[in-house]
Parts: sequence; structure tokens; C-alpha cells
Amino acid sequence: MSIVVTAASGQLGRAVVTSLLDRGAAPADVVATSRRPESLADLADRGVQVRRADYSEPATLTEALAGAERVLLVSGDEFGRRVTQHTAVVEAAVAAGAGLLAYTSAPHAATTSLALAAEHAATERVLVGSPIDHVLLRNAWYVENYTGQLATYREHGLVGATGEGRVSLALRREYAEAAAAVLLGEGHAGATYELGGEAVTLAELAAVIGDVTGEPIGHTDVPVAQLEQILLGADLPASAAATFADVDRGIAAGELLVPTDDLTRLLGRAPLSTTDAVREALAG
Repeated sequence: MSIVVTAASGQLGRAVVTSLLDRGAAPADVVATSRRPESLADLADRGVQVRRADYSEPATLTEALAGAERVLLVSGDEFGRRVTQHTAVVEAAVAAGAGLLAYTSAPHAATTSLALAAEHAATERVLVGSPIDHVLLRNAWYVENYTGQLATYREHGLVGATGEGRVSLALRREYAEAAAAVLLGEGHAGATYELGGEAVTLAELAAVIGDVTGEPIGHTDVPVAQLEQILLGADLPASAAATFADVDRGIAAGELLVPTDDLTRLLGRAPLSTTDAVREALAG
């Protein structure tokens, strides 16, 4: 069975390929694609097929997805262009005769007010209107989104605008393992999975990070507008500052909160606790 994983040079895509191999997929049956295939040399050394694919160049998608039976479309990162790009991947998968396409979406994509999810919702509509069987993998927030900012937290504490809102967190590799389980399994066509681990407030998360690192990490809650100004002051582009401040607004409203049931089902175990996930992320 030929399985194509797009954006495999990214952290999530690469983790999915690794998980497929760990779960027993034959390397020759796995195709890893990237705009920079040279970055996948280590996977090629393991016997994985490596092909060039650029979401903005449909011809590369036709070649990269040739012979595909199952496809994982890892959402792109070019905001404002993603729906067109994702549509090109869907069309290439249909043309290739693929039987299943899984897409990494956002929590509650069809109903959420999060600005970050608008292109995910539009992509989901493209999939619903296409002839290909599909699976929606609505990943909540990554633990690494926070642990990757440890240096900033040490200096300024964890600053957010979430109030008492909770965000469902899981490790990137856990979302990758869930995707691999879908790609290798049966009976997933038409499913929508709301994926997330333990839910915490940012104040609780700051305390966990402090416990794991052995150093105090403060937490400050501010209004959304103030958070946006703080992010602008940290040299984020205006569009990014607005988007990430809006994520905190969404967390406060419960829009990044999902049950753990779907992730548990796909993993075959409960996702790691926040403490264990933070410990692993920081160790990595």
C-alpha cells in the first residue's frame, strides 16, 4: 500500500513518516514529499521514497502523488494561500486514484470563530465536495508551542489572554502517531477526529513548566488587545500578532478544548499527562 505524506520535511510530517515505519510500514511503501527533498536524505537512507512536491506547483503534486493509495495532507503554512494550495493536493490525490486522504485541520473547524481556522474550514468544505474518501484530523494545540518559548518564559513569564479558559495539549509525536494509525488502519473514511490531550489553563501550564524545570515560571493574564501589542513589540508581523492574540481569545472561550477520547482511541492509550508531555518536550 503506497502512503504519501506531504510536507515531510516539517516537524509533524517527519514524525508521521517515522511513526509509519515504527508501526511496521515497509519503507518502500512510504513516500515522503517536500519542497526541499534534499532535506529528507536520512529518510531516503532508510528506504523511504522521497519526491519533490510544492503546494504551489500542481505539476509537482501530480508526480509526487502518482500511485498513491492513501495521502496525508499536512496543512500548509502560507496563510492566505492555503485553500488554493490544499485544493491542488486534493485534486492531485483524486487524479492519482487515491482511496483515502487525511487532512490535519483545527479543532471544531466547521464552527469555531478562530481566525486561524478559517482556511481549515474552507479546506474541509473542499474535501466534502470532492469524490475522495477523507478523514479530518482536527489537532488541538501542541505542547511544543509553549515549551519552545522557555527562554522567553524565564525572562518574562508566560503571558497570555486566556483567563480561566483551558487548552487541550498533546505532543507533536502523539498527533503524528494518530495520523499514522489512520493511514495504516481501516474504517476511518468519513470520520472527523477532535484530537487533544489533557486540558489546562495557562496558569496551570506555567506551574507545570516550573515544576519540571525546577525554576519558577510566572504567569500574567492580560486583555487580548494588550497581548497583541506585546506580540507586536516582540517583532511579530501585525498579521501574526493578531492571529496569535485571537488564539488566546479562543482559548478563553473554550474553542481549543476537546475531549481526549478520539486521541486515546487512535493511540490505543491515553495521551501523556501535561507534566509528562512537558518533560518529554523539554528533554527533546
